Amino acid sequence: MTRIVACAILTLYRHFYTPTLATMSLPPIVQPASPRGQDPLPQPGIEAQAYSRQLSEKILTAIDQAGGWIPFTQYMELALYAPGLGYYSGGARKFGGAGDFVTAPEMTPLFGRTVANTLAPILAASAPIVTEAGAGTGKLAGDLLLALEAMGQLPERYNILELSAELAERQREHLQATVPHLMDRIHWLDALPDTLSGVVVGNEVLDAMPVELIRWQRGATQEIQRLGVSIESVDDGIRFVTVPAPTEASSALIERARALAEKYNWPDDYTTEIPEAGPAWISTLAQRLTQGALLLIDYGFPRHEFYHHDRTGGTLMCHYRHRAHPDPYYWPGLQDITTHVDFTSIAEAAFHAGLDVTGYCTQAGWLMDAGLLELLAGEQPTDYTQAGGTWVRTQHAVQTLLSPAEMGEFFKVILLTRGLPADLRIPGFLRSDRSHTL
Repeated sequence: MTRIVACAILTLYRHFYTPTLATMSLPPIVQPASPRGQDPLPQPGIEAQAYSRQLSEKILTAIDQAGGWIPFTQYMELALYAPGLGYYSGGARKFGGAGDFVTAPEMTPLFGRTVANTLAPILAASAPIVTEAGAGTGKLAGDLLLALEAMGQLPERYNILELSAELAERQREHLQATVPHLMDRIHWLDALPDTLSGVVVGNEVLDAMPVELIRWQRGATQEIQRLGVSIESVDDGIRFVTVPAPTEASSALIERARALAEKYNWPDDYTTEIPEAGPAWISTLAQRLTQGALLLIDYGFPRHEFYHHDRTGGTLMCHYRHRAHPDPYYWPGLQDITTHVDFTSIAEAAFHAGLDVTGYCTQAGWLMDAGLLELLAGEQPTDYTQAGGTWVRTQHAVQTLLSPAEMGEFFKVILLTRGLPADLRIPGFLRSDRSHTL
């Protein structure tokens, strides 16, 4: 969804940047035609370019005020969450065919119905409240509410924590069209409640939280470099570049990175990420969760895979109009910047905050355990001539969700709980749990 502990997705990130006159004296920012080494990408329109330039000037101001360098975590924070201009806080269309990527809930309502199978016993054993962090288009919320209603487990409240005003409006429109009779149960929050109970759901939230970027130089000095963002002259202006910190990084960060380098035998010139915001967010949620669970779905690995010897370039990736590329400086504010999730760090943060790591598995394992295939069988048409392409699209969506070559192995699901009965049977983790791999 940083170096701060968030109270909620809406307040995860600092507003520590204010335009100053200093930027006015600096050369213009030159945007790349396409990421270096990448086939040309579609150019944004004039309005979108102007939007990105406004954000770039804010980032430039932050760099100028900091003496010419900011840590990458601050750059990522600004690019994604600067008020009114960041990728998630601004008005750019993000989800669906017209956006930059498609999430699982948008592929088929069977995904939301499967999530409901997991949530139902937890809601019954704790409190009838669902809180969704970053609800996207609202598709998951609508599907969950309808499924839980059909199961007789309709929550009394469905809270949505959303940073983007544009997305919040899209969510309202979608939910008004799909669940008009349940709108009185849906609430948009601008801050995380002091206490939480029931279930907190986060689908593809952790991957968008800012990270520290580091480089390991294995030479005689065995140096750990904290990477950040500065500027360099190019043609008639300047552009953002990744450079080491001009001063030594905090000892805690250096010690953590060095321990990882030694444990996993990183080769020379190894670049990777160290998460801070994700574990901090888990700690904050844990402090407020009185009884219930956190269900988090995202792409990533356990730590020994995340920091594999051969993963020399890290996991940082950007998404622009359904194309993946590695350049985080391509039109800031118009593209997503993500990293894979170190699920071991999430489990550790939960454990230290007093939560139980109740389940961890691949998305495919979780979906099949929670009844996706049974739900698919129930959708099979009796008359294929009347079904048209609907059945084919549903089958294709399920295949994408389950296939090891697509989302099935790439995505993971983790369940963190507090105060639930020890014998509670939770679909999704009955036969597929792989917590021992964390």
